[in-house]
Amino acid sequence: MIRSIDQLELTGKRVFVRVDFNVPLADGEVADDARIRAALPTLRWALDRGGKVIVASHLGRPKGVDPKLSLEPAGVRLSELLGRDVVLADDCVGDGVRKLVMDLREGRLLLLENLRFHPEEEENAPAFAQALAALCDVYVNDAFGTAHRAHASTAGMARLVAERAAGFLMKKELEYLGKVVEKPEKPFVAILGGAKVSDKIKVLDQLLGRVDALLVGGAMAYTFLRATGAQVGRSRVEEAKLQVALDLIEKARKHGVRLLLPRDHVAAAGPDSAPVAVKDVAIPAELMGLDIGPSTVEAFSAEIARARTVFWNGPMGMFEKRPFAAGTFAIAKAMAACKGTTIVGGGDSAAAVAEAGLVEEMSHVSTGGGASLEFIEGRELPGVKALEA
Repeated sequence: MIRSIDQLELTGKRVFVRVDFNVPLADGEVADDARIRAALPTLRWALDRGGKVIVASHLGRPKGVDPKLSLEPAGVRLSELLGRDVVLADDCVGDGVRKLVMDLREGRLLLLENLRFHPEEEENAPAFAQALAALCDVYVNDAFGTAHRAHASTAGMARLVAERAAGFLMKKELEYLGKVVEKPEKPFVAILGGAKVSDKIKVLDQLLGRVDALLVGGAMAYTFLRATGAQVGRSRVEEAKLQVALDLIEKARKHGVRLLLPRDHVAAAGPDSAPVAVKDVAIPAELMGLDIGPSTVEAFSAEIARARTVFWNGPMGMFEKRPFAAGTFAIAKAMAACKGTTIVGGGDSAAAVAEAGLVEEMSHVSTGGGASLEFIEGRELPGVKALEA
């Protein structure tokens, strides 16, 4: 059983909250504060109940201490959003940090410096985990995006703290993704895109036993199309996964799952070339498919409209290039119009939904692309397992 933060007594206690402030920076400022905003309900709850709140996160992949990856900009933005002072420690362990924690008063917040300035964080080194655990009375994990990593702050330290719980964001992630895994309301439609079949074989395999329809787009669709004998021109194909694609198509047939592949495309000679509408499944030899076409959008949208549960992970094309973004944004709009439960599995799909201004129209947009996929695969997430009583 995993407790939630609202089941704990926090007054006067040192509350360590692992958040995901791995945010993009530009000119020394936070370029996108979505992840910081996502943590606010948990942090406000702990502060308002008299907790002495210690916030910890990683940022980027530093090789030792790197001032460019300091959490200072995140602390400045957090202070603005909370309307409270945020003290930034110059490290996450050590005598100086212990002194700051000792001096922390109820309803005040201390932000530790980037956990990954210490290689022991990713190594889940016992001594480092112990040093973090010694800072607190209560451990709260609200960083679902890192829950699939067995790091010191996500797994190692949790078991060393007597009281531990999920934050509100973590709780919401587990609730919505749990619906996909356990009892999705039918019809259940999954949409998978992105670059590689190999990245999503296990997810595809798991979903084919549960979904009513599987919609495949993105570059991975061309491996499926090639496997069926279709001409895909210069599109990206994983030759080594053609048999895997055929096996998945056969599994879909056996389970009575409608597996929809692109029936038309937006293609080009290359990513920086002018788009060409290809109104057929076959793509000319000199072109590569870079987005789904309008007929495919129509077919996919019809499936989404009928659904009571929709899970989406992976763009429908090279959406970072404007000429090849229409398919991905059309799927976002179709999900926004769906009357059922709509879950976006993080990563590029979440970025596309945000860019389309449709985050509020979704039931849930996951903060963890990799973690959400591993959860759907049925894999045990170390950061979640460590919270169990």
